[in-house]
Amino acid sequence: MTRATTTVVGTAALAAALLAGCRSTPDMTSSITEAPFGEVDGREVSLFTLTNDRGSTATITNYGGIVTSLRVPDRDGRLGDVVLGYDTLDGYLTSSPYFGCITGRYCNRIAKGRFELDGKAYQLATNNGPNHLHGGVKGFDKRVWEPRAFVTPEGPSLELTYSSPDGEEGYPGTLDVVAVYTLTNDGALRVDFSAATDAPTVCNLTHHSYFNLRGRGDVLDHVLSIPANRFVPVDDTGIPTGELAPVDDTPFDFRRPTRIGERIDAESEQIRNGAGYDHNWVVAGATGNFRLHATVRDPESGRVMMVFSSEPGLQFYTGNFLDGSITGKGGRTYERRDAFCLEPQRFPDSPNHPDFPSATLRPGETYRHTIEYRFGTTEE
Repeated sequence: MTRATTTVVGTAALAAALLAGCRSTPDMTSSITEAPFGEVDGREVSLFTLTNDRGSTATITNYGGIVTSLRVPDRDGRLGDVVLGYDTLDGYLTSSPYFGCITGRYCNRIAKGRFELDGKAYQLATNNGPNHLHGGVKGFDKRVWEPRAFVTPEGPSLELTYSSPDGEEGYPGTLDVVAVYTLTNDGALRVDFSAATDAPTVCNLTHHSYFNLRGRGDVLDHVLSIPANRFVPVDDTGIPTGELAPVDDTPFDFRRPTRIGERIDAESEQIRNGAGYDHNWVVAGATGNFRLHATVRDPESGRVMMVFSSEPGLQFYTGNFLDGSITGKGGRTYERRDAFCLEPQRFPDSPNHPDFPSATLRPGETYRHTIEYRFGTTEE
């Protein structure tokens, strides 16, 4: 079943520029195009290309909410794709380490796939060694979402909705989820999550793009800063020990801009045998306050990405399990440390740690989480 390419064009680009205040007159009009991308379980999957009034593009599929491409300018104004992924749907169906997707109902790990809520025990799938990871065997990254494309004064948007039934992957309660991607006219990709439930459950959603601001090679020379005084130590399986440890005098201190590769191979209790980073940082500021989580700069291209979120934690992952076995877009082979992920979220295994910020969602409450990836350039 195929569908002809369609286009949604907005006339509000000029209004967006006026709202931005100091921006110049737009060069083009924001738009969204839709094209067939294949089928999953007999359901049609589409590819939506969002173009802002500066010509940057984000290409997103309603299978898993995957951002398949994100093209932003370098210091010379040349557009380049800064995320890893595949050219076709088949790659995402057969061999994807969560490229560019929505992860949930609970992103990151839950120890042994078990937790208790209101005195009742729940058993989830164990799909990451002994633990539960990113929502289970068929999490939100492997579901076909209902799409709705539209253009706002801020830029083009794609709304995705999914209703996760009670008992799916072992989770209690029916969870109705909305994710809205907006490619803003001032150079950001924003994701607005909301969710509601009809029974007590847990909810922890994030976005999982693999970024490379240079667009090729490894990311060891990218310069990272994270405003966090503490991080979450984990055991050999990635489960928190329960401690929130200070970053002082450790390879986890990114309070000042630091090359990702500067201490990535440092032998420590938390980085064993050159494993690299796959940890959660405790971001400064109050949970619920929209604030800076990280800044990354690529000296070669001049691209800068700032990550903002309202969540308490930030998972930083350095593509440790990429091993050259994946051939991605344009025939490129993805090697170890060819990308990094920055995933704002609640802490891993929060349902089993009462001292961690709660991930419990109850009827009548609304889960909300906004992530914004702001792009710019620097001459340095």
